[in-house]
Amino acid sequence: MGAPDYFRFVLALVFVLALIGVLAVAARRFGIGFPAHAIKNRADRRLGVVEVAPLDGRRRLVLVRRDDVEHLLLVGPTTELVIETGIRADATGWAFKDALAAANDAQEPPPDKSDKS
Repeated sequence: MGAPDYFRFVLALVFVLALIGVLAVAARRFGIGFPAHAIKNRADRRLGVVEVAPLDGRRRLVLVRRDDVEHLLLVGPTTELVIETGIRADATGWAFKDALAAANDAQEPPPDKSDKS
């Protein structure tokens, strides 16, 4: 295999990539595939991911905002679990922290083991 063969290979690769690009532009122009008008401006979006916190290598907590209401999800490779819904979103982001503090305060303390009966 000499230099002309490598040159022909690179030229064929560039030709195929250009052809894919032209077909993608034509498909978008004629409305085939995902419509460009479906993508909304940032201010008009109703759904968004606020924060993601990894728990371990496989699971993570995801805070999702929908219409100024936040939902806390536990997402893993095989399951999704809704931990809390209806967290009111505000401009400062303190609603989630307040809900988390309230959940921690609502937990009962562990039983005292120093009492010997």
